[in-house]
Amino acid sequence: QNVVGITGTKGKSTVTTLFGHILKNSDKNVKVLGNIGEPLISELISKDSADCTYIVELSSYQLDDLDYSPHIAVATSLYNDHLDYHETSESYISAKKRITVFQTKQDLFIYNNSFKEFEEWATTSKARSKPYDTDLKIDMNAVQLKGDHNRDNMNAAITVCRELGVPDAQILDGLKTYKPLPHRLENVGTYKDITFYDDAIAVIPEATIAALESLENVDTLLLGGTDRGYDFSQLEKVIKHKGVRNLVLFPDTGKKMFVGDREGFNVLETESMKDAVEFGYKNTKPGSICLLSTASPSYKLWKNFEEKGNEFQKFIKELSSK
Repeated sequence: QNVVGITGTKGKSTVTTLFGHILKNSDKNVKVLGNIGEPLISELISKDSADCTYIVELSSYQLDDLDYSPHIAVATSLYNDHLDYHETSESYISAKKRITVFQTKQDLFIYNNSFKEFEEWATTSKARSKPYDTDLKIDMNAVQLKGDHNRDNMNAAITVCRELGVPDAQILDGLKTYKPLPHRLENVGTYKDITFYDDAIAVIPEATIAALESLENVDTLLLGGTDRGYDFSQLEKVIKHKGVRNLVLFPDTGKKMFVGDREGFNVLETESMKDAVEFGYKNTKPGSICLLSTASPSYKLWKNFEEKGNEFQKFIKELSSK
């Protein structure tokens, strides 16, 4: 069986679905499994043809219990996350590393060389290792994935597809026809001359920084959620540098942001998404962006990031006629 396993703090769902989309477009026999596809266990007990490529998204929780590494392992990014479960950064990183620990010299490790930890994994892995290919020219106006972080995600998919013999022309066709997953820098639409973006998946500061770097003219930003002990100092610098004027701060982490340094900002502290969107409509200047990208998980106010994003989109549409 040809198994491609994909992990990373951010980007793994996009790379998994993008890779699956390109392969299906190239008439390959593909199954997407794990976090976002069919459950792994149901696949393990079924019989499939030998030419099937299995693309498996692997979380740190799954890797923690796995004594197996895929034939092709892909590592997208590495930031502190899930410390409520793993307790320490070392434990979290160790779980992620298991994607390559059991590989042999017949296997391949593909990684984003922006992360020094992955460079270290590459030197200790028994597998053949290679960083992402970056030579294929992508017309960013012709694809729906925006931002440097998504350029990395596309390079990950390109590298794996080339390893499986997909020609560059077919890869580029797949990149152009891929529709991004919901709640990932999703353009909800323009209402009352304000463009709303739903980036509910952004539950760590680095993800919100990536969103702000990807968009021009963010005037209103919705931030905050469950406290996992993140450091928001770099995010605060980027928010100031980008000229964001209006901030909605949800508990609990919202109270920890810009403490004693809110001069120049128009701030709403609230638990209500409806109030947050009303604030966005009232204060976002015409022609600019209102962005939901909370830099924190959702669990205090919402069941998960999908519920948070859906509520944001619901009130955008409901309040657009008022």
